[in-house]
Amino acid sequence: MVITGVSGAGKSEAIRSFEDLGYFCVDNLPPQLLTGFMQLLAETGSIRRTAVVCDIRGGLFFEHLYQALEDLERHGFHYQVLFLEAADQVLVHRFKETRRRHPLAQEGGTILDGIREERRRLQAIRGRAQRIIDTSRLSPRELKEKIAASFLNESDRREQELLITVISFGFKHGIPLDSDIVLDVRFLPNPHYVESLRPLTGLDPKVADYVFRWPISRTFMEKLEDFFGFLVPNYVSEGKTQLIIAVGCTGGQHRSVAVAERLGEFLRAQGFRVRVEHRDCDVAAVAARD
Repeated sequence: MVITGVSGAGKSEAIRSFEDLGYFCVDNLPPQLLTGFMQLLAETGSIRRTAVVCDIRGGLFFEHLYQALEDLERHGFHYQVLFLEAADQVLVHRFKETRRRHPLAQEGGTILDGIREERRRLQAIRGRAQRIIDTSRLSPRELKEKIAASFLNESDRREQELLITVISFGFKHGIPLDSDIVLDVRFLPNPHYVESLRPLTGLDPKVADYVFRWPISRTFMEKLEDFFGFLVPNYVSEGKTQLIIAVGCTGGQHRSVAVAERLGEFLRAQGFRVRVEHRDCDVAAVAARD
């Protein structure tokens, strides 16, 4: 993927988007190095997709981009050109807002002069672009969504969907450091005080039946499902790709395990990718047997 276009149109945001999609990315690569760079990647055999930004910042080097693309074709490399552009008034506003100088604005010249000169120089390469995106009315998030919709196949798109990890744990062993949301279920009735259930875990149906036998537990799960039924779709629409929900009880053996399993089942039924882990379950069970 060769990303180019007018300065201020969002190339930096675009390269970050491709990086999030699993591309190996290089910003501001001189076009003369493009073929050698691709040959190097081909020799590794492990990099399947790459995205590079070649733009006017390369100065005199940029004039060789057209030739570099022809060299890629001669060497059998498949590529696409993504060209980003935006309306003049939008570009002027962006440069003024960031207080950056346009790379082609000569001393004493205006931002608009630089934009017009850049458009003139980019005219030929724009004609070779397989995809042109006008970012005038796009937020960074919308540009990312547009790139994902255009350049991800179905299997890749599935990999980019939100992955929810539900982890049960015991507060006595510490809270998981990478948690996004921590739920404390120590207020629920505790199977630890039932002698026949003490050596079992929340994965055992007898323990789960005990935990959810009580009205407080059933009400809690109803409210929890309502909460995550609202929250998770909004995370998805915001582009979040990972959510870690930690569910904790005292030891991480009974209540947290049962609740984590039940929450995981609910989220899967909503169509989300879910992984359920029990960090302290085995440790607590061994301690209970001892």
